[in-house]
Amino acid sequence: MSENESLFAVLRQSADNEAVAAIERLIRDAPDRDLCRVNVLAFAAAAGIGEEPAVAAFLHAARLGIFEMAWNVLCPGCGGVLDSSATLKSVQAEDYHCQLCACGYSPTLDQMVEVTFTVSPRIRHIEAHQPDRLAPHEYMRQIFWGSGFDIPDNVAALMDEITLDSLELPPGEKATMSLQLPSEFVIVFDPVTHATQFLQVEGEPTRERRNLSMVLNKLRVQNETIILPPGPIRIAFENRTDQRTLPALWIAGDTLHRLLGGRRPFLTAKRLLTNQTFRDLYRTDALDIDQRLKITSLTFLFTDLKGSTALYDRVGDLVAYDLVRAHFQVLHDIVADEAGAVVKTIGDAVMATFATPEQAVAAALRMRDEIRKVGNGASGDGGETRREDLLLKIGIHEGPCLAVMLNDRQDYFGQTVNIAARVQALADSRAILATGAVMDHPETTKLLEESGVHPVAQRHALRGVTDELTLYALP
Repeated sequence: MSENESLFAVLRQSADNEAVAAIERLIRDAPDRDLCRVNVLAFAAAAGIGEEPAVAAFLHAARLGIFEMAWNVLCPGCGGVLDSSATLKSVQAEDYHCQLCACGYSPTLDQMVEVTFTVSPRIRHIEAHQPDRLAPHEYMRQIFWGSGFDIPDNVAALMDEITLDSLELPPGEKATMSLQLPSEFVIVFDPVTHATQFLQVEGEPTRERRNLSMVLNKLRVQNETIILPPGPIRIAFENRTDQRTLPALWIAGDTLHRLLGGRRPFLTAKRLLTNQTFRDLYRTDALDIDQRLKITSLTFLFTDLKGSTALYDRVGDLVAYDLVRAHFQVLHDIVADEAGAVVKTIGDAVMATFATPEQAVAAALRMRDEIRKVGNGASGDGGETRREDLLLKIGIHEGPCLAVMLNDRQDYFGQTVNIAARVQALADSRAILATGAVMDHPETTKLLEESGVHPVAQRHALRGVTDELTLYALP
């Protein structure tokens, strides 16, 4: 058996067989470009498999060394990758500046950090393993743009349409580019170093040649826009990096704007941090102790088992322990099924996260139904359990937070977390309590209508919150 066959045999033991088979086909049959920075969501759609099994399969495959996982900081404007690393721990800067868009961004895990997978060279060698050998439009496709960029099939033709001139410049080399500048807004851009110079070409044409010089390095300093008349120009480039660079002159017109406007869903860092398989496999590898990464929207679900102390007294330690352990397993399975992750357990309570509010509400409704079944029929020396012995208090809230490391595990901090915990404390065992932020989500409304659940509004004061909140009981 070859090494690849052995690795896939191990992968089939831990991941969905259909997803593993689709990955095997991808590695065996796909062109090189499809194995660089794989967009797992697009892969799942193309293969006709669920997103969660696909994500789990790629995570297990990365753990086995079949793929190399990358965390890429993206520019929201042009879709370019501003920084890339094998670990989220590298996302340390408070601000990332895109020279092409001339904008700075504070990184958030919602839409600015993507997770991609590139096949390992030990499994299959692809062109992107040696990016200096990629053609310029393939470098843009595979290296510059992130997996959330919707690249048109005719990208090479579109790049040719916007490009006035270009060159390939080896490490340490110098070269010049001579051409006639048209009356357009022109961008001098190198996708390797992200070096950018804006040229506003306007006014009366001239025959006098203008000279411009650009040093290509990794300092990423934003240059001021230069105003020039139409006419001849000579641009001198110097490559002060250890990589081949690809400086080019682009016309910043409608074609470029349409090209840069394409987007598609991708696997965000937020979604991966709320994935149970990721938390199980990379429990201590996600963040550094001093990192504080922003998430603009995350949904928290807190549960607590009502009357668990009395349960120990009624049915005895052994039976009560088995019931509580069974309750944790039920909750863990439901959270994972609804694309969430259990962050931690605190006594008999659970803290879980979900990427979207409707996932948390769906999980809560299932929890309430399933947990009532756990204690039915069990008995011990203290007596039999009844349906009401195992009832959950559930609270849900959505909002911004910080992803942090606490007690050697990835955790969350902020007022959103505090409110979710306090909403749970107000819940009784007959209803799930959710905040307005959860209920205002259109997918939540749709889910509750389909489930026949009619929320009941209540006003509550929460400790540490200035104004009263409207909470919704889901009976």
